[in-house]
Amino acid sequence: MTYRPAPFFANVVLVVSMALLGVIGVLLAGTVGSQQSHALLHLTRADWQVDDAPGFSNPAPLQDSSALPNTWKQLELPLALPIALLRQAEATSTRTTRTTWIRLSVRGLPPNPGPLALYGIRIKTDGTIAVYADGHLVHRAQQSGPLWNSTRTPLWVQLDDGAGSKPPSEILLRLEHTRGAQVALSSLWIGPIDALRGRYGMRQWLQQELPALLSAAFMAVGVFALFVWFRRRDETGYLLFFNLSATSFMRGLHFYVSLPIANDWFAWLTVNSLFWLVMIVHFFLRQLHGRQLKGLTCGVVVTTTAIGIATMPGLSIVQNTPRVTPLIYAVAALLGAAVCLVGGVSAWRRSNEGRLVAVGIGICVLLGLTDWLLQNNFISPEGWYMGAYTNAVTFSVFGVLMYRRYMHAIGEVEQLNASLAQRLQKREAELELSHQRLREVERLQTISDERQRLMQDMHDGLGSSLISAIRSVESGGMSDDKVSQILKSCLDDLRLALDSLEPVEADLLLLLATLRYRLEPRLEGTGVSLRWEVQELPALGWLDPSSALHILRIVQESISNILRHTRATEIRVGTSLEGAGVQVTIEDNGQGFDVQKVMANPSASGRGLQNQRRRAQAIKAVVRWESKPTGTRFVLWLPLQREPHAA
Repeated sequence: MTYRPAPFFANVVLVVSMALLGVIGVLLAGTVGSQQSHALLHLTRADWQVDDAPGFSNPAPLQDSSALPNTWKQLELPLALPIALLRQAEATSTRTTRTTWIRLSVRGLPPNPGPLALYGIRIKTDGTIAVYADGHLVHRAQQSGPLWNSTRTPLWVQLDDGAGSKPPSEILLRLEHTRGAQVALSSLWIGPIDALRGRYGMRQWLQQELPALLSAAFMAVGVFALFVWFRRRDETGYLLFFNLSATSFMRGLHFYVSLPIANDWFAWLTVNSLFWLVMIVHFFLRQLHGRQLKGLTCGVVVTTTAIGIATMPGLSIVQNTPRVTPLIYAVAALLGAAVCLVGGVSAWRRSNEGRLVAVGIGICVLLGLTDWLLQNNFISPEGWYMGAYTNAVTFSVFGVLMYRRYMHAIGEVEQLNASLAQRLQKREAELELSHQRLREVERLQTISDERQRLMQDMHDGLGSSLISAIRSVESGGMSDDKVSQILKSCLDDLRLALDSLEPVEADLLLLLATLRYRLEPRLEGTGVSLRWEVQELPALGWLDPSSALHILRIVQESISNILRHTRATEIRVGTSLEGAGVQVTIEDNGQGFDVQKVMANPSASGRGLQNQRRRAQAIKAVVRWESKPTGTRFVLWLPLQREPHAA
């Protein structure tokens, strides 16, 4: 019996496992944070200024902060420049840019023998990032197509190689950006590479690599659902699940890989995939709770279509999709909240799975809202982009749905198997009872047939002989010797009938040995010797009591004819294999006879030969006689195999 944990126990195990993973993560983070922390310098104060520029330009290899205008202002890090949300929505197509300079003093850096690195949680701009150490360019990151995403990529700059290099005393950051861009910078850390690599690796893994892994896993399960749908076309839930995973994968694809797609089309794809997600979830919820919700469905479809057409490159409806992206995301958040609320209310009393999906989508909307606030500088740039984990939430919710359905399907199969096993057991019992009844009927029929056979044999053999003897005695025309001979013949018939009932186990020699035992006492007083020349023979599987009686009567009739008519002094009985059967031969040295004449003459002898032939035909055997003046040879051929219907 297979052990299956109860649902409550399984949930407890799941919660404990997740808690252990969380504790391990906290311990790792604490270890990373405390590793050589005494050698690190946390930069939270800086000077900054902003200059106008005609466009983006390449950073100079040398740049001293003293060469810049003396308009520096002090600030506290993290830095989040004033929000320009409304200006983004109303921005024109001007290419005028700005350059933000940030100067940091690192004179209090503890002495370190190894190479140094600069680490920052987040630096956000839409242009080139350049880092100078004591006036020398040490890092440059330039916007390069859809893969560019500095908001999720931690800043990591190696300042020197550690081979006797002097630690820098000043760090200068150059951030290029458009006028409407939200620029942000977290606080920075400077120190040995070994001490900072753990912080950078943890942030990189949690912000990019882990979400990428979860997104790929979600997509893999979606492909599996698609193949399931190919085999079960009537269950559209699997197709919706694939569309959901594919759209989620597409939504965050630009964070992990580079695709050969133009920037305008990539922006259109990433923005509209969010609306596609909301629409797919809405149709999934409709399937779960069973309500049409025509008004909400029309609103979702019309809004998704309108946003897709309005932001499509080449139609000139929206000139610059990235500038209106914050407003579009706000619309997507409102639409997702409406789908979540209406779907949750509709499924509250109709579907547990619908409630679960509604709660999961609500969590995704909240996570997306935090991203929107972070992207637009409403909250500190040192926060986390939680939208990266929406795929994990969606994957978990729909994974639970698939698990529930899988377990439900297994339960149904087990119930069906149990029902089939019960029906099979019941059927087997019925068949066993029927078989017992048939065996009882066959046993009774066999007993009846055997009784009928014995009665028929006794009537034909013993009965007719006794009647003949009675009539002869009553008429007084028979001597005592003749009467004695008839009575002995009757006794032989009775013994043959009894001998045929003995189990011979398909052994012809054993059957003939029984007949020899009966005949030898009668032959002793006649002066006739009996020579037994038999050899081993294969078993005759068809040798039943009825067939055994036929064989005994045929052999007895042949020996009786020899004793009555041939005046022989010797009888030889032999057996041998002949073709597809066995044969019994009986030879004597007495007077021969004309076989054809006797068979044609309706005398007593003729009737005896005819009886032998009739009995042989009844068991599919063959008899023949070879008679000469010096003796007669009788042959009985018996088949090794016989048709089942042969009597």
